[in-house]
Amino acid sequence: MRTILINTGTELLLGDVQDAHLAFIAREIFPFGLRIEERRTVPDSDVIRRTLTELFPHCELLFVTGGLGPTTDDITREMVAESLGLELRQDPQLLAWLQERLQVRGIKWTSGIARQADVLPGADVLPNEKGSAPGFYLKANIDPSIPSPHVFVLPGPPRELQPMFRKSAMPILKSIIDMPGQVERRSYSIAGMGESLVEKAIGEKVLAILGIELGYCARPGEVEVRVIGDPNAIQAADAIIRGELGLSIFSDNDEALEEVVVGLLKQGKQTLATAESCTGGLIANQITNVSGASEVFLAGYITYANSAKSDILNVDSKLIDKNGAVSEAVARAMAEGARTRAASTFGLATTGIAGPTGGSTEKPVGTVYFALASEDSETVARKFVFPTDRETFKQLAARAALDLLRRRLLKE
Repeated sequence: MRTILINTGTELLLGDVQDAHLAFIAREIFPFGLRIEERRTVPDSDVIRRTLTELFPHCELLFVTGGLGPTTDDITREMVAESLGLELRQDPQLLAWLQERLQVRGIKWTSGIARQADVLPGADVLPNEKGSAPGFYLKANIDPSIPSPHVFVLPGPPRELQPMFRKSAMPILKSIIDMPGQVERRSYSIAGMGESLVEKAIGEKVLAILGIELGYCARPGEVEVRVIGDPNAIQAADAIIRGELGLSIFSDNDEALEEVVVGLLKQGKQTLATAESCTGGLIANQITNVSGASEVFLAGYITYANSAKSDILNVDSKLIDKNGAVSEAVARAMAEGARTRAASTFGLATTGIAGPTGGSTEKPVGTVYFALASEDSETVARKFVFPTDRETFKQLAARAALDLLRRRLLKE
């Protein structure tokens, strides 16, 4: 079925809010053999009605998100009604539910709230367990005089849309869609390789498999490889991808790199301390975003100034004077100082030049050194150059440092 998504909301087009619905809905409908072929983002205006009218002939399934609230800019239900030649009618049961819900929560009733009890004749109301605005489903050609697809109208906030989609929209989808033959989707997260190198390693070989679909998505310090096909094609692609990329694959189940690292540390009953200069605490932040990180993460030291490196991590000031703060020797000393101070299994350190100023011929902007100290082996260090903007540099450096630790943990 040709499937289109319309996101409504002026705030999306102003850049105040980022769309979270495309990725969620696309993943949820994939098992049905459905792909979103087009996505439109439109403001809270008559553009909604014009877009609906334009797209009705070009799809068989249409998702519309946003604009179901109580304020004057929430006009999606009215635009859908006009597009289908239907009149909204107030549902007494829905109105009573809204009144009760607000009373229980001590929220003052306003006339605008009653608009959320307006429904289209023939529509299936989709209950909203996390908010006050219900969604609704309209079967195809609900008004025989106006050809139209199956239409799902859903609230804008993700915390409301997602449970409504899973609990109410999915059962309806199952009833209207002929399930295809088995199709699988698998993704691999790759660290330490650029997108072009990943493609060079696997591209031709994977695409030689009959019926396989191959795609890539690059992020700072990572590449996602995506394959879609029948189970036999996926199995053949899996063998190639694992054989060619090996340890560069850190996840095949959408785990973030920091989740993998925390999991490996837990598995080995090991602990970590970080010493960060150029990354400014980003590694510690990413690690502590993982639930359960407190079991393995002992301390994070942000030693931006040279004096802090000496005072907190016991890095010899003469070592800094001789080699410079951005050097392999100082990175090693930082990692060892962090591990000793925290009494952790590992110490992970970064020091570099984020730019745009501060570089030299010998150490250009983007230069970064990593070091990993451990209690039972020699400290290792690596040098990279990431000539990019300051924020991306920090992301790349944090990813590379975590990957250095991941690879060390896999050799335990």
